Amino acid sequence: MKSFRLLALVLLLSAPAMAGPTNVVILLADDMGYADPACFGSKVNDTPHLDRMAKEGTKFTSFYVTTPVCSASRAALLTGCYPLRVGIVGVLDHRSKIGLHPDEITIAEIAKQKQYATACFGKWHVGHQAVFLPTRQGFDHFFGTPYSHDMWPFHPHAPKNYPDLPLLEGEKIVQMNPDPGMLTTACAQRAVAFIEASAADKRPFLLYLPFHQPHVPLGTSAKFKGKSRNGVYGDVMMEMDWAVGEILQTLRKHQLEGDTLVISTSDNGPWEPYGNHAGDKGALRGAKGSTWEGGMRVPRIAWQPGVVKAGAVCDEVASTIDLLPTVAKMIGAELPGDRVIDGRDIGPLLRGEAGARSPHEARGYFYCRNNTIEAVRSGEWKLHVELVEAKDQPVQVKAGALFNLKTDVGEQKNVAAGNAAVVAKLSEQVRGFVTELRSASRPAGRVAE
Repeated sequence: MKSFRLLALVLLLSAPAMAGPTNVVILLADDMGYADPACFGSKVNDTPHLDRMAKEGTKFTSFYVTTPVCSASRAALLTGCYPLRVGIVGVLDHRSKIGLHPDEITIAEIAKQKQYATACFGKWHVGHQAVFLPTRQGFDHFFGTPYSHDMWPFHPHAPKNYPDLPLLEGEKIVQMNPDPGMLTTACAQRAVAFIEASAADKRPFLLYLPFHQPHVPLGTSAKFKGKSRNGVYGDVMMEMDWAVGEILQTLRKHQLEGDTLVISTSDNGPWEPYGNHAGDKGALRGAKGSTWEGGMRVPRIAWQPGVVKAGAVCDEVASTIDLLPTVAKMIGAELPGDRVIDGRDIGPLLRGEAGARSPHEARGYFYCRNNTIEAVRSGEWKLHVELVEAKDQPVQVKAGALFNLKTDVGEQKNVAAGNAAVVAKLSEQVRGFVTELRSASRPAGRVAE
């Protein structure tokens, strides 16, 4: 009997620890270019923590936002839906009477099904009235600005257009016109404290950290000013990378790295008119505001040691709208059954499963701008289109240029003339999607005038 008990004790002590619930950290840069992190090609920005993430995790090289502007892109990430689906299609500001509808189910509310602690620290930008704030959309904690930090009285081109910019803690204004240089560190410090508190409570958590930078006006804390090889933009990238390192170090400290999925990406491409205060799109054409690849394709790293395949590069099409359904599957939560969710589970791509393919292959992946669809991608093919819509009439799709992104990522050579079948297939994908949207789109929330 004693020998049996001793054997049982040895087996218990030698057995691997049971995995806990999957925590989720989403790091969203603002206007970061595809080639801004060193692991995506930059020769001038120092990003050692993102680079380590890439070595220990998977780089996604065909990762997309749904639209090339802030508010609509963020609404898509939060809901798992194309912006046309949820009625947020442009950029909101202090005059906007709309926001993400309170009835929408956000990724935070998905996590709440499993009693997760939830927090958002940074730039919200999907509605600034109280009814639209993060604390009304599933987040327990919020610190940050309700919209972009250039929407303030010091705007270089239109200062009279904007009132004082509020900095919020929860739903309370704690400061007006905060120094842009303090925002990255302030949000990172709260993120670390949130992880520490969640670890102490042994509670799973979802952390959404939408950085204010490198959106203009650029700013860093004193410890990073003048420290990079790339001027103030490089300083900003260095401080953001430092923030990533602080978060990863905190996860390691509490031995949570194997239980935490960390995603790093951007809300759209770089804002080119700002010159050396804008990011680097690399070989891509176009930038923020356009549905060329430079406006829509963003750097994305996934990290979860022991779960996400290490040292891998995935070129399958995936998107920010896939985060919500992927997280739901990972934590065992239910997707809402009363509405269309456009995103798909990309768990097989994260795990590097043999033969895993993009879940958007059959339907196509759509590039939205304002109230329309301007392009579609399926496999290596991308077709630019123009929609002709009339009330009670079938959708008409005018095909434009076709590019093979496998051989022409810069979208320079139109090959539509020699690929009529591909043009017809992609045109039909657009027509079918827009037709379906007419019957299954949802309005934005709206406050009284």
